[in-house]
Amino acid sequence: MKAVTLVKAGNVEQAFEVREHPMPTMKPHQVLIKVEAFGLNFADVMARKGLYREAPPMPSIIGYDVVGVVEQAGEEADQNLVGKRVTALTRFGGYAEYVATNARAVAEVPADMPAGTATALATQYTTAYHSACEKMNLFPGDHVLVHAAAGGVGTALVQLAKWRGCIVYGTASKPEKLEYLKSIGVDHAINYRTTDYEAEARKLLGEKGRFDAIFNAVGGKSFKKDMRLLGSGGSICCFGAAERSSGKWGIFSTLNLVFSMGFIHPIFMMMRSKTVVGINMLKVADYQPEAILRSMKEVVKLTEAGVLKPHVGGEFSVNEVGKAHAFLEGRDSIGKVVVKW
Repeated sequence: MKAVTLVKAGNVEQAFEVREHPMPTMKPHQVLIKVEAFGLNFADVMARKGLYREAPPMPSIIGYDVVGVVEQAGEEADQNLVGKRVTALTRFGGYAEYVATNARAVAEVPADMPAGTATALATQYTTAYHSACEKMNLFPGDHVLVHAAAGGVGTALVQLAKWRGCIVYGTASKPEKLEYLKSIGVDHAINYRTTDYEAEARKLLGEKGRFDAIFNAVGGKSFKKDMRLLGSGGSICCFGAAERSSGKWGIFSTLNLVFSMGFIHPIFMMMRSKTVVGINMLKVADYQPEAILRSMKEVVKLTEAGVLKPHVGGEFSVNEVGKAHAFLEGRDSIGKVVVKW
């Protein structure tokens, strides 16, 4: 089979080659999927730069979500999945014509669902649902801050928060992204490049004064600001460290990211009644696969019901993977970026 192979860390022009690989070896609990398209996530950018610790050694096939048709099912997997079009989470290996993945990381999708929409439901919408609806409860009237709200996970979080009746504040970097945020229901769109989002949020919060929930995929100094903006009884959900991607000093950039986020102690968290939730979907998949399946099925149902509406911000061919990575890394994308075979 053919697969887009990560051969060199760093520059997008030199990072990938389309190579022949053996077909995946399917385990008893897995299904084999003929891939129609695969999605890009910011973790792919981190892996390409050599900054994702759990990525396989190069040359390797990365990729975390696909859409395609199940061709085989292992003896411990649901045999009814064979022949079904599905969206699936993959523990790497997604940038290929075929991928084997855990059957509990697969959900059936309609035959006419666009490929970009289907791939968005796997990593991004499942991450958002697991974060917002399983690990953090949102209630009507809650004031919620979503960082990078125009991205794939950000869009999903905004839609879920609005579904729950929340007042949503979203950050983005460009005027066109701010307009997009308003179009999907964000009540207060904040340009974090032209304003100090902490100061702007305080003005917008008014008498409320603090947020009930914050979703942060950025890390770095924003975490300290978020802790100051979080009210008693509130929670911060951290599911990424995008700020690290711009670092040029290797381990020193990583250390700077860690120290800039500061340190927290359980005593202070109890005194202030605040919660910090960390999400790593690879670990959730390893230790709570039933939670992954539950969340995936819910986002498919909510999408079919029209509650969730993934936005596809870019479609590329396999020969344009480098271009797709540059598009995502440059923060030009809105919503999901998908690559089709």
